[in-house]
Amino acid sequence: MDKCPYVLDRSGSDLHQENKNLRARGPVTQVELHGGYTAWSVTGYEEARQLLVDPRIAKNTKDNWPEFQAGRVPQDWELFTWVAMDNMQTRDGAEHDRLRKLVARAFTSRQVAKSRPIIEGIVNRLLDELATVPADEVVDVKGRFFYPLSTILVCDLLGIREEDQKAMLQGAQVNAKTDNTAEEAEANLHQWHEALGRLVETKRREPGDDLTTIIIKATEDDEAPLTDEEVVGSVHLLIGGGTETTANVLCHTLVDLLTHPDQLAAIRSGEASWEEAWDEEVRKDGAVGSMPFRCALEDIEIGGVTIAKGDLVLINYLAAGRDPAKYGDTADEFDITREDKSSLGFGYGRHRCLGPALATMEAMVALPALFERFPDLKLAVPATELKPAATFIFNGPAEVPLLLKG
Repeated sequence: MDKCPYVLDRSGSDLHQENKNLRARGPVTQVELHGGYTAWSVTGYEEARQLLVDPRIAKNTKDNWPEFQAGRVPQDWELFTWVAMDNMQTRDGAEHDRLRKLVARAFTSRQVAKSRPIIEGIVNRLLDELATVPADEVVDVKGRFFYPLSTILVCDLLGIREEDQKAMLQGAQVNAKTDNTAEEAEANLHQWHEALGRLVETKRREPGDDLTTIIIKATEDDEAPLTDEEVVGSVHLLIGGGTETTANVLCHTLVDLLTHPDQLAAIRSGEASWEEAWDEEVRKDGAVGSMPFRCALEDIEIGGVTIAKGDLVLINYLAAGRDPAKYGDTADEFDITREDKSSLGFGYGRHRCLGPALATMEAMVALPALFERFPDLKLAVPATELKPAATFIFNGPAEVPLLLKG
């Protein structure tokens, strides 16, 4: 194995090729992040699964990463927020459970079922708007359909007014990028914190039937006391975790179905299901590339290397989803008949994502409705020419140009 750290591409220009390069160095290999910080990239499925439940590794990087504790990480570092924010994704043990308990109320089976008519209404409204587009006009289906669907739904869940949505979403949009300048990164840190702080203050004065109010009320009732930073951080997590992520997997599913007409035909004929396509896409092109951060609490021997105490760890979910050791020689291929579609796409263990059921429901409503309304839609450019979003944290296209009426 090459002992020099592999320098990660901040622009995320070709995540799958980069993951092949990383995998060639071993299932766990050292990488260099912008700013000269090093971390371990875990590309092997089995190694990732093990570390996701290993008690010797923490999500609370802020209190365990020596560089951060020593004050050597500036606020204008592009990944600063991923270390500094306070929410269930940056906590462990009882602290994690306390924060997760509140948020989990929005993702029970009953609550998800209640969301279906809301999703259907959003989908129908967005499709009606798309139907007004001239037949020969190219449309970005991510920007005009999938991303608005996810953002409108999440904003409804959190009780964010339409006129405030742009400011609330901006922080998550910029935070998803990994090629920000130092000025952009620091400005964004303050922008999203101030915007969400205003939301929390508004909800304290004008409570509603929404998750933000539930979190605030539980805090004030001392049911599960949260600091103001934890409230703001939890709302920020929900926005980031429920918008770009779902939209990206929907985009990938659409592209793969359009470029595999035999599999699309099988779904349309009833021989296969939309659920099979969705599950396969979550495996093959999940929403998350490499998610910051975990930190080793003691030395860990894994994958032929030693992760030293205090080292940063990046679980490379995207690479794990295409690990040949798990999925064989066809790991890179889209195949809805694949027997083993299990994956780490929604995480694993204590920190597993709360939203798979809601994301799946979005997909089960949006994808059939899109193809029913526009049965002859096609890509306006070859799939190989789709440009990725500028990030190694998330896995998605910048846009998906379509001709809706063939």
